[in-house]
Amino acid sequence: MDDDLDLDAAVFVALGCNDKGVWADCVEALEAGLARFRAEGIDVVARSSWWRSQAWPDPSDPPFLNGVARVRTALDAHGLMAALGRIEEAMGRRRGARNAPRTLDLDLIAYGRDTGDCEGLILPHPRAAERLFVMGPLAEIAPEWRHPVLGETAEALARLAEVGTDARPIPLPPSPGGGRAGDGVEARPRE
Repeated sequence: MDDDLDLDAAVFVALGCNDKGVWADCVEALEAGLARFRAEGIDVVARSSWWRSQAWPDPSDPPFLNGVARVRTALDAHGLMAALGRIEEAMGRRRGARNAPRTLDLDLIAYGRDTGDCEGLILPHPRAAERLFVMGPLAEIAPEWRHPVLGETAEALARLAEVGTDARPIPLPPSPGGGRAGDGVEARPRE
């Protein structure tokens, strides 16, 4: 599903990390997570910069890095969720206490215009619209995307977000080969 220019068919995945695991830092862990998408049949069409924010809901936990990727896949929503779970597991994610620090957290934010409870999967993500650490990155890559239930654009929802309001984009460091880290995945949509 997904056409490069059709925001109504867009599929968005949020990524987060506040436990670097075996990687040098959360940027490296997030980039490693993105690198696993293709093996699961998920192509990254566009991706945001990484945004840093206090951990939520417990600000005493390590700070988070978050971002959003627009993806293309032949998988249905449930198949995509299963693939994201396999990527999390391969990256060392262990499910324990709710909101505990994690090496990689992948959430399906929107799957086209699908809405409601789709056999246990609620679309769009029920709390994404209130979180700046999701809507800010999403607005970077698709400011005109409209929330299928609320009708607001990603840009408007980022301005209205009430959770994670300290979230800000961070500059990406240079990569070892010249360019910036993550250059294998585009930072903006293809035209």
